[in-house]
Order: sequence, then C-alpha cells, then structure tokens
Amino acid sequence: MVAMRFLVRLIVNAVALWLTTLIVTGVTVDSFGDGGPVETVLTYLLVALVFGIVNAVIGTLIRIVAFPVYILTLGLISFVVNAVLLLIVAGISTGLGFGLSVESFGWGIVGAFVLAVFAWLVGLVARPVLGGRGRA
Repeated sequence: MVAMRFLVRLIVNAVALWLTTLIVTGVTVDSFGDGGPVETVLTYLLVALVFGIVNAVIGTLIRIVAFPVYILTLGLISFVVNAVLLLIVAGISTGLGFGLSVESFGWGIVGAFVLAVFAWLVGLVARPVLGGRGRA
C-alpha cells in the first residue's frame, strides 16, 4: 500500500509539474533522448522523483532551521523556500542531462506557487486512490 501511495504521489507531482510548465513560461522541462512521448513522460516522472527527494531531505532541513522565520512571516517565507527547492531541482536535473529549467529566482517563486496549487488540485482528484486523506 505504501508503494502504491508513493507511485500515485509521484504521478500527481509529475502532472502538476507538466501543468506548471504549460502555464509558467519561465519554467520548462527538457526531455532526454529524442523527446518523444515516452521520453517526455519519463522525464516528468524523473523530475518529480528528484523534486520529491530534494523536498523530503533538503526541504525538511530548511523548514526545521527556518521555523522561527516561518512564524515571523506568517508562512510567507515558504514561497522563497519552495523557489529555492525548485532551483535546486533544476540544477540537479540539468546536471544529469535532462529536466527542469528555471529562468530566474522570480520565475522560481511563480513556478513553485503554481506547482503547489496544481499538486493540491490534482491531489484532490487522486485522494480516493490514496485512501482518504492522501498521506502515508
């Protein structure tokens, strides 16, 4: 059941990333290989996997360290943190030869916000598959 939830969350994040690249012009994904449909889908899934790992490891560490700043800014610092995480994912995936490109920090903030909204909306649709609340 945990593997199923992980796979559904990965697909939710990949779809949210795809929708984000359609809306936000400063955030793009470059497929590996010849860029056919299979390569494109695999690229989005790989970028979503990298984003999940970066968010789980580095994002958690940043949120713990910056907890007082979250309180002082009433959570608005999360936009900056998510933009930084998006830029880290772009750097990692570009270093691997495929993936996410973010034009600037400003586009990172816009992209992170749109990505969060789409992940939430797609997650609402996937909630029945995840078994209720959608959390592992």
